[in-house]
Amino acid sequence: MDPVLLSFSNDPLLFSGVMVLKIIVTFSVLMGIVAYATWVERKVIGHMQTRLGPMETGWHGLLQPIADGLKLFFKEDIIPAEASKVSFVLAPVMILVPALITIAVVPFGPDLVIGGYIIPQQITDLNIGILFVLAMAGLGIYGIVLAGWSSNSKYSLLGGIRSTAQVISYELAAGLSLVAVFMLGESLSLRDIVAVQIQPLNQVAGFLGFLPEWIPNWHIFSQPVAFVLFVICGMAEINRTPFDLPEAETELVSGFCTEYSSMKYAMFFMAEYANMVIISAIAVTLFLGGWHGPFAGSVNLLIKIFGFMFFFIWIRATWPRVRYDQLMFLGWKVFLPLALANVMLTGLVVVLLQ
Repeated sequence: MDPVLLSFSNDPLLFSGVMVLKIIVTFSVLMGIVAYATWVERKVIGHMQTRLGPMETGWHGLLQPIADGLKLFFKEDIIPAEASKVSFVLAPVMILVPALITIAVVPFGPDLVIGGYIIPQQITDLNIGILFVLAMAGLGIYGIVLAGWSSNSKYSLLGGIRSTAQVISYELAAGLSLVAVFMLGESLSLRDIVAVQIQPLNQVAGFLGFLPEWIPNWHIFSQPVAFVLFVICGMAEINRTPFDLPEAETELVSGFCTEYSSMKYAMFFMAEYANMVIISAIAVTLFLGGWHGPFAGSVNLLIKIFGFMFFFIWIRATWPRVRYDQLMFLGWKVFLPLALANVMLTGLVVVLLQ
């Protein structure tokens, strides 16, 4: 074992300090992105629809997220008299916390060498990292279900039930779409999957030797079907338009969060934008080479994440909400069979190449 890496891991005080610093920096950046994602979404959709968006608080409305946060913090917190109070309070926490801690397994860049020590730009590298991501995505749904049930409101309950069926339907297709990536990368670690994609494509696939060296082995080239499936199913899992049926204000008022106010209401939206960042980061890591690119590692990752977030906002501004029967049809009769077929085809190709 590398003696530098061994000395770092054997120094509990240094190891703990570095871990705490990485956690603070990571979550500070994540919460900053979440806060200003609300401003970006309002501005982008405003310009797409020939409006200005926020303009009054700060230059071009840049202080609007701070103003919104202060308003919600000091707003009266109302709990319905017939609500199950403990569950009602826990629900926003249960949806926000899994959304935040998922970022722990995403690699942000290559290892840093500081003071003779090798420091990975990642909070933790789990050998089952992608399974951890899927587990946290499934755990977050309990917050929505609990919010709908504990509110003792028919509209909220229907929103929670819709969300349960929606996430189960699309989590299957999303998980299966990633199996093909595991088969190519031969690992469940996000760090290993990024390392595989850094190699030139013409070296990984010998029959593509005519390609130039600068084309990387990004999985979007070898798994375009899995990429499209994961992005669409990811939008459905985090309830983004056109799959925002659990909220559906046209028929459910505001769905599972109808009875919420103040910071509890804000936590649901923080979770939505945090999930949008996470889905973007996972898609970038698995299919677009992660931090690999022409700039510094973390800069590449952030540019790609912002590109995905812009795409999600663009979809919201231009695409109408699907009907619920269409949602179920797509999940069970289109995306799930397509994901299964892609896994079978990938397995056949891998066996033949070996």
